[in-house]
Parts: sequence; structure tokens; C-alpha cells
Amino acid sequence: MGGQLIVGLDVSSRAEAEKIVAALGDDVQFYKIGYQCFYGADGYALGKDLIAAGKSVFFDLKLLDIDNTVEKGVAAIAATGAAMLTVHAYPKTLRAAAKAAAGSGLMVLGVTVLTSMDDADVKEAGYERDASGLVALRAQQARDAGIGGLVASAHEAEMVRTIVGPKLAIVTPGIRPAGSDHGDQKRVMGPAEALAAGATHLVVARPIIQAADPAVAARAILAEMAGGVRVA
Repeated sequence: MGGQLIVGLDVSSRAEAEKIVAALGDDVQFYKIGYQCFYGADGYALGKDLIAAGKSVFFDLKLLDIDNTVEKGVAAIAATGAAMLTVHAYPKTLRAAAKAAAGSGLMVLGVTVLTSMDDADVKEAGYERDASGLVALRAQQARDAGIGGLVASAHEAEMVRTIVGPKLAIVTPGIRPAGSDHGDQKRVMGPAEALAAGATHLVVARPIIQAADPAVAARAILAEMAGGVRVA
């Protein structure tokens, strides 16, 4: 069973982020830098340094703006050598991002519905669809825009795969290994199950970075991803 583990550096200082990266060593090659790290820990510079050190970096910035602004932002991230960047999966934004990333090594990911949202949250936001219906719509729009992949709950991964076909990446947050706390996530799944459902990349933050030994926690999740026995 394949798939890549992406560790979320959801911390507020560069020192904390670097401590996690050092603790994980060669076990982890892919890191996500989201709002907390990007704004609180000089995550842009940190990301560039990780890329220079041979790591893969996913800037989870969820861009949404007028076309020209999105294009300029995506182009700036592409110039860093980053592997992935998120934008909200609105058609015009997807097309602008795809245009800016063309010819680079940057994979644009469309965010469908946040894993912290359920049907009630989607309804409150004004959509006349449930969460799965909105994910399906966004998946179709992302496929048609020609971007590299989608961010979706593992619960929708199988459905998304049938819509986008075999080539697009499906990146799933809300991954929780057995026995871990769900936190503020509402649509979660275990590592092996998520991969079986069609995910290609699993994003894990708290179960690793808040563990007493992050390296042991990461190896346990990698073992689950490989279908192996959970590591103690």
C-alpha cells in the first residue's frame, strides 16, 4: 500500500519547527507549513531552507482572491521550489492558479470542504448541498481546471477518485491513528483506511508533533500506512 506522509509543522516558532524536523530526521521527508507556522514562525523562510536541505514542502495557504492576485501569489510560491500549494476550489481561482503553476514543479491543490466542517456547517455557510455533495462539485471543477490534486476528507476520497480519475493527487488531513484524539476534526479516518479509500498523501500534525517522541509516533503511522503492525 503506497502513499506519502506529510507532517504538519503547526507550531508558532521556528525553533519549535526545527526541533521537530531534527527529531524526525530521515523518517519524514515531507512537511506542511500552514498559517500558524507561515505567519508565526517565519514559515516562508523556513520552507525555503527545508527545500534547500532536500525536503519537500507543502505551503498550505488556501489562497482565494482576484485572478491576478492569485496568479502572482502562486508564481511566488512556485519560485521557491515548493512541492504543493493549496487554493480554495473556486473555478476562477483554480484556473488562475493552474496558469501560474504551469511549467513549474509546483502542484496546486484545491481545497474542497474543510475536515472540521460537517453537513450542518456547510448548510450554515449557505450551500444547498451536504458536505459530500459540495466535495463532489469542487472535485469536478478542479479536474476541469487542470490542477494537480485536491484536499478532501478521507471519507470522500473514494468518491473523489471516481470523479477525478487515477492521476490527480488526493491529500487528506484529519488523519488520526488508533487511539488518538480527534481534536477539532469532524471527518477523520485512520492511515491505512485513508489510503485504501484512494488518498495519495496523508497530512498528520498533532498525533506526531505533540507526541512524547515524535519519531516513534511517525514510524507508527508509517507502519499503519504500509499495512504493518503498529509500532510501540
